[in-house]
Amino acid sequence: MILPPATLGMLGGGQLGRFFVAAAHEMGYHVWVLDPDPHSPAALIADRHLLAAYDDYAALDDLAQGCAAITTEFENVPAGTLDYLNKFVLVRPSAAAVSVCQNRIAEKNFLRDNGLPHAGFAAVHHEHDLREAADRLFPGILKVARFGYDGKGQAVVVNRDAAIAAFQHFKGETCVLEQKLALDCEVSVVLARDETGSIESFPTAENSHRKGILDVSLVPARVAAELRDQAAGLAGRIADRLGYIGTLAVEFFVVHGELVINEMAPRPHNSGHYTIDACITSQYEQQVRALCGLPLGEARAHSAAAMVNLLGDLWYETTLAGDHYREPDWSKLHAFANLKLHLYGKHHARPGRKMGHFTVLDANPERARQVAMTARAAIGIVDAS
Repeated sequence: MILPPATLGMLGGGQLGRFFVAAAHEMGYHVWVLDPDPHSPAALIADRHLLAAYDDYAALDDLAQGCAAITTEFENVPAGTLDYLNKFVLVRPSAAAVSVCQNRIAEKNFLRDNGLPHAGFAAVHHEHDLREAADRLFPGILKVARFGYDGKGQAVVVNRDAAIAAFQHFKGETCVLEQKLALDCEVSVVLARDETGSIESFPTAENSHRKGILDVSLVPARVAAELRDQAAGLAGRIADRLGYIGTLAVEFFVVHGELVINEMAPRPHNSGHYTIDACITSQYEQQVRALCGLPLGEARAHSAAAMVNLLGDLWYETTLAGDHYREPDWSKLHAFANLKLHLYGKHHARPGRKMGHFTVLDANPERARQVAMTARAAIGIVDAS
């Protein structure tokens, strides 16, 4: 076990890293953050900020020498960086596990090879791959194989010609073409797995999106209990097959009452933010525990929850003179006694940028949802007509 007051390393300095730093500090650890952003939200509260790129080997050497163990908060840290660090210091999750999750083709091949339910797909390296793709893949979704997130690097393509045009728009970057499915809803499971293979799964969340970005997560998901359990079981199989150690998220489509795996994230997840306030142990504390070889905490929820994302759009008010930048009126959220507000301390708000979230807790799931939607409207989140 790695015990306090040891120093832990975090690759990446966004809000997921910030919550990790907070959890680690509460448990008595020190944390160093390596991130190239001088305004990194995680670095603002870390014990040390290494302001460097993820392939800056001098900085990596410094991190390895100063830390007892290292983890990451997002999947786009180069696998080579994790491999390099692992020569000198404990790194969890492994580079091998992260590399599967950071490339959509590798991810789809992993699901196929392990007999896990997934949508039909084709790897697209060249334009002729689209010309030869099976007819059943249209209409489909063309996604860049790497670095796409929150709806970026994706295009819905109704036919082959549209797919070719989208591929050209992506400048011939390697992509995956996925069959477009008729969804009942989307759900996700966040779990933690330790070095002994023990797994603690958080309750399955139901997720809805706006413009490709997570909008609302409801816990428990409004699907049959058997389906929630099945999702947790599939996520556990993925973690076992990856030999995963840490916090892992798996997103699912529900299609005609059946689960289809969408994608995995080798880190805590936006849809698991509710665990901070609604669960015995948060996804971030679990990340610390798994990294340090501590026994995992209980993942049970002590109340129902509804989580709402707060995007940078809320910082802009449209007037006759144009868009005016101002701080939202947080008193409108604090008026709800069972609402927990979390702001990420980001330097500047941009439309579509995740700036914070709030979670409403209640013994009654539907009441939690209703209060959350009322608060969501009060702060100015308006659905498109």
